[in-house]
Formats: sequence, structure tokens, C-alpha cells
Amino acid sequence: MAEQIKATNITWHHETVTRADREKNNGHGAAVLWFTGLSASGKSTIAQAVQAVLFEHGCQTYVLDGDNIRHGLNKDLGFSPEDREENIRRIGEVAALFLDAGMIVSTAFISPYRADRDKARSLCGDRFFEIFVDCPIDVCESRDPKGLYQKARDGKIPEFTGISAPYEPPENAELIINAAENTVEECVGKVIAYLQKRGVLTTG
Repeated sequence: MAEQIKATNITWHHETVTRADREKNNGHGAAVLWFTGLSASGKSTIAQAVQAVLFEHGCQTYVLDGDNIRHGLNKDLGFSPEDREENIRRIGEVAALFLDAGMIVSTAFISPYRADRDKARSLCGDRFFEIFVDCPIDVCESRDPKGLYQKARDGKIPEFTGISAPYEPPENAELIINAAENTVEECVGKVIAYLQKRGVLTTG
């Protein structure tokens, strides 16, 4: 990445409407659901399914998906460690804005490095919920809809997480979902139950 020019002469403007105001108006709490895991582990599928259930119940919700974001906001980034770090930094900032807006935002990114996920957590406080979509690499490869793992093993994709680049599993994730042994519906149920447990959603 080219060196970024830092902005100067800027001032933080405080909102006249607070997150608490928005949560009260929405009828639910705000949260960042940070889905992390290997490619083809099921992150996007589960995040989208959680969004559908939340939306059906009248929640203000949105999904930030890794591939979709790289078509726009982060299309200038590659997959080097430095670009991966910047990719997650930007998403952490965007997720924090959604949180401030009183929404339940899900992010579906491999986000392979613990340090980068921790930085995103630091932006969102106690409403950042790291959800580890745990799935063995052989199962991910068997599911792989894009054939990326085979391309990586053939040397056609450099720095591919799990093959030629590392993935650092969460050490203290708020929720671990076994995506190999549970159906999508079961995974969604676990997420919804967790949100109820944390008071983001009411149980009534």
C-alpha cells in the first residue's frame, strides 16, 4: 500500500442522538457480531441467516461480508499481511459506526490475525462479540464453492489462509460454533440464544 496522508485540522463532532436513544427507538440493543473462521467454514451463510431471523423480528440489522466489501470500500487492498491488517482496520471502524447507529451488524471475514480482531474489539467495547465458526480445513475444502483451496494448493493463489498463510483461532471467543457438526439453523439458534443471554434481544 502507498503511504497514507493523514488528515489534519479535524475535530470530533458529538452526536445529539445517542446510541442508547437509538436502541430505545429500535427496541433492541446494538451489537457487533464478528464471525471469524477459515474460508468456506460457513461464516457468510450463518451471518446472512442470522440477519434474516433478526430482520423478521423487526431488528435493525446488516451484514458486512468480506467479498462484498472488497468489491467497493476495500477494492484497493490485496492479501499481503499489511493489506489484511488494513482490511480489518477499516471494517472495524465501519462496524463501530453501525454499532453507534444502534444496529446489530454482522461481519463475515476470515480476519486471520488475533491482533487485528483485538483492535476491532477495542473500537466497539463490550458489545463486540467474537464468534468463531470452527470448521476443520478438510471439511472447508470439501465445501469450497469457488475452488479456492485447490487453486491455493496448485500455487495459483499466494498467501491463502490455511494453506500458505496462517490463521490464528480466537483464544477467548464469546461464542464458538461447530459448523461441521451443526446445521445452519442450529448455528443460528445458538447466536440468537447468545444475544438473548447478553440482553441484546428480549426473550419475551
